[in-house]
Amino acid sequence: MDLVLSIADEYLLDKAWAVLVPASVFVTPSVDANVNASLSLASVALPIVSPPTSWHQLLVSYLPHPPLPSPCDILLPVSAWPRDYVPRQLISLSVVTLIGIFFLYVLFAALSYQYIFNHDMMNHPRFLKDQVKLEIQCSLRAFPGMTLLTLPWFQAEVRGYSRLYDNVGDYGLAYLLFSIPFFLIFTDYGIYWVHRTLHHPSIYKYVHKPHHKWLIPTPFASHAFHPLDGYLQSVPYHLFIFLFPLHRWLYLGLFVFVNFWSILIHDSDMITGHALENVINGPAHHTLHHLYFTVNYGQYFTWADRWGGSYRQPASELDPLLEALAAKETKMKEALTKEE
Repeated sequence: MDLVLSIADEYLLDKAWAVLVPASVFVTPSVDANVNASLSLASVALPIVSPPTSWHQLLVSYLPHPPLPSPCDILLPVSAWPRDYVPRQLISLSVVTLIGIFFLYVLFAALSYQYIFNHDMMNHPRFLKDQVKLEIQCSLRAFPGMTLLTLPWFQAEVRGYSRLYDNVGDYGLAYLLFSIPFFLIFTDYGIYWVHRTLHHPSIYKYVHKPHHKWLIPTPFASHAFHPLDGYLQSVPYHLFIFLFPLHRWLYLGLFVFVNFWSILIHDSDMITGHALENVINGPAHHTLHHLYFTVNYGQYFTWADRWGGSYRQPASELDPLLEALAAKETKMKEALTKEE
C-alpha cells in the first residue's frame, strides 16, 4: 500500500491536500511582512497572505500540524500536512483503499457475473429474491469497516515496518520466484485456520453467518461479509510481509490477484474432471463449501483441507446447476399450463 500511496501522492493527493489544508492559512500578518521584507532584497514581489476569512480557512486554521515549511515555501501552493504526517497518511490510506477495493470489486465481479457466472443458477430454489442487489449492498456496507480494521497494517507498512523491498538484487531472482508460491501457500494455510475457526458455533452466527446467506453465490458475494469476517480472513496477507521479504511490486500484483481469485471462486461453477482438481481449490470446491458449510475451507489449494480432514471432492452429481435447471423447467411447464 505504500507504493500505491506514493503514486497517489505524486499525481493527485499532494495537490488535493494543498487545497484542503494549505500552509498559507497558518501564516500570520507579522510573518507575511517579514517574508516580504526578506524577499524584497532579492527583488521578488509576493502578495501578503491575508488572515483566514472563509469558513474553510477558519476551520483549517484550528487543525494541528507539524512544523511549517520555510517562509518562502508557505506562500506556494503546499499543504501544512506533508506526506509523512500521520493524520494525512491515515486519511489518504482510507480513501485510496476504499476507492481501490470498490474499483476491483465492481470491475472483476461485473466481468465474472457477465461472462463466467451461469445465469441459470438464479433459478435454483435456494437463490434469494433480489440476491445480486443484496450481495452488492452487503459488500458496500462492509468495505468501510474492513478498511478501518485494516488501517493499522497499512499504516505500519507505509511507516516502513514491513519487509517489502524494491530491488530484485537484494534477495535475488530465485527468491523472487520462490516468494510467489511461498506467499500463496502461507496465506492459504492461514486463511484455512481463520476460516475454519469462523465456523465454530460460538463465532459463526455472529460473524461468518452473513456470508453463508448466499447458498448459491454470484461473483458479487465474494466480498459480502460481515466487516470483521472479511478483515480476519485478510490477516494472513498482511502478516506475511511483516515476517518475510517480498518485492513491493509483486505484493501489489498478488493483492490484485487475491481479489480476483476471491471473486472467481464465487461463481457457483461446478466444472469437474480437470487435471488440477485435486490440487487447486477452485470454484467447484468453494461451491460445495457454500452448500455444505463444513468442507473445503481453503482459498487456493486442497492440501490444508486434506490435512485437516475437511476436504470434499467435487462431483458432477453435486452440481447445483442440475437442481436449477430442473426448477427452470418446472417453471416453464407451469407457465405453459397457465396459458392453456
